[in-house]
Amino acid sequence: MNGTRTIATAGRVLRQLSHDPRSIVLMLVAPSLLVGLFAWLFSAQAGVFDRIGAPILALFPFVVMFLITSITTLRERRSGTLERLMTTPLGKGDFIVGYALAFGAMATLQAVITVSFAVGVCGLTVDGALWQLGLVAVVDAILGTALGLLASAFARTEFQAVQFMPLLVFPQIILGGLFMPRDQMPDVLFAISDWLPLSHAIDAINAVTAGDSGWHVVRPLLIVIAFALGCLILASLTLRRRTP
Repeated sequence: MNGTRTIATAGRVLRQLSHDPRSIVLMLVAPSLLVGLFAWLFSAQAGVFDRIGAPILALFPFVVMFLITSITTLRERRSGTLERLMTTPLGKGDFIVGYALAFGAMATLQAVITVSFAVGVCGLTVDGALWQLGLVAVVDAILGTALGLLASAFARTEFQAVQFMPLLVFPQIILGGLFMPRDQMPDVLFAISDWLPLSHAIDAINAVTAGDSGWHVVRPLLIVIAFALGCLILASLTLRRRTP
């Protein structure tokens, strides 16, 4: 992997995104609007949004980045762009890490906007540091990016990329602790949830909002980072130049 080629790939992706206002709106604005919808929905029920608002901050960036990344990467392959790039010295690792850097930059901006909106406009109560809340949201969005890159390696069409959501995303939403605390789940489901990265992302963000610090935040965050790195490595190993 070459650093110059990786940075060049990230720059190319960001330039492409700058010409796609719909994707920019989806990445930067949609999560905040969804958080605002939940805050409005439970505005008459004291304390409810404070309980579910933090997990939502982990959920929506994850889902949005998964969709955008998987579809965009698959479009590169189907259009023949990836095949042409692979005739140059660009390697698969350069391509994958370049994409991760580009979407990671967008994820950082997305996290700043979403967390600021949730706390400043929707009134989410956070006992911990706001920068920690933003950090968890960024890492979670990068996880969605990594899973999207991995899913795109196995999909043939954009529709198939979306079909990976019931397999890779929905189980994590159900078992992640949003609808029920994980320690109250049946033992088998709790054990399964321990192997799902979104569960640990929600644990980390709940720890921050509760004012916990140290290992309570660092441990689940490191697990999410490890999952994201693993997905990026698998994506680089399974990346195909084009879709048959």
